[in-house]
Amino acid sequence: MPRVFLGVDCGTQATKAVLRDATTGAVVAVGRAPHKLIARDDGTSEQDPAWWIDALRTAVRDAFRGDTFDVGGIGVSGQQHGLVCLDEGDRPVRAAKLWNDTTTARECAELTRKLGGDGRVLELTGNLLLPGYTAPKIAWVAAHEPAAYARTARMCLPHDYLNLWLTGRFVTESGDASGTAYFDVRSRQYSDAVLAAIDERRDWERSLPPIAPSLSVVGTLRREAAESLGLEVGIPVSAGGGDNMCTAIGCDVVVEGPVAVSLGTSGTVFAYRAEPAVDPRGEAAAFCDSTGGWLPLA
Repeated sequence: MPRVFLGVDCGTQATKAVLRDATTGAVVAVGRAPHKLIARDDGTSEQDPAWWIDALRTAVRDAFRGDTFDVGGIGVSGQQHGLVCLDEGDRPVRAAKLWNDTTTARECAELTRKLGGDGRVLELTGNLLLPGYTAPKIAWVAAHEPAAYARTARMCLPHDYLNLWLTGRFVTESGDASGTAYFDVRSRQYSDAVLAAIDERRDWERSLPPIAPSLSVVGTLRREAAESLGLEVGIPVSAGGGDNMCTAIGCDVVVEGPVAVSLGTSGTVFAYRAEPAVDPRGEAAAFCDSTGGWLPLA
């Protein structure tokens, strides 16, 4: 039985699954399933997290096409910045607000004012508060949908949600977390100051996932997920990462020198740095990568 690794990417337009030979790295099979999008003229861009799970099932089964493989591990990447609000039972409270949702400009301005201006925000996190990032989305839900916010027990990012569904483990990693705007890219820790500006009464330690090492195994495939996907129980699942971080690994941008250009629903340019790379003007994103380094991105 051929041994493979299963890679999954939850993008904006589709979920993709790829099987790679565990020895050679050659692509053995691919699968794909499209996503619907909730879009409105006010800048709303949202997706129901249940659509991601449905697409994951379809993409994985499309890749396997009835063949049998020995799956040595699963890794998930995902569109960054999206806000997934979960209730006490880890059920989505509302649709996820995506990276390209632009309804949060007012919340960005208010949070920046509360924190002391752009310069102070850069000191706290390394990134400005922009509408695409996660922090202002939380503030938006609190202000515009207080009932939904009150029901929200935990919050995570799209790839974190897929890992939660696969393993039952609520966890994130530094690469994806660095795109939230409530994460200090220098210390690789959540920013207490930014979180307090969003909501000083919330128990953030309980609300946000702990940060696992980017290259670690965070859990194993639970029975319900395995049966849904047609896979064996207990397959190791890695921490995974944001789509840009995993693209960097796939392009071998894991040492200083190479520069990658990624063209998808959005376009990005990024490179690896061994030390934090914070743009003093805030024009380039100062992200962490998913190997322990940093990934300045524009």
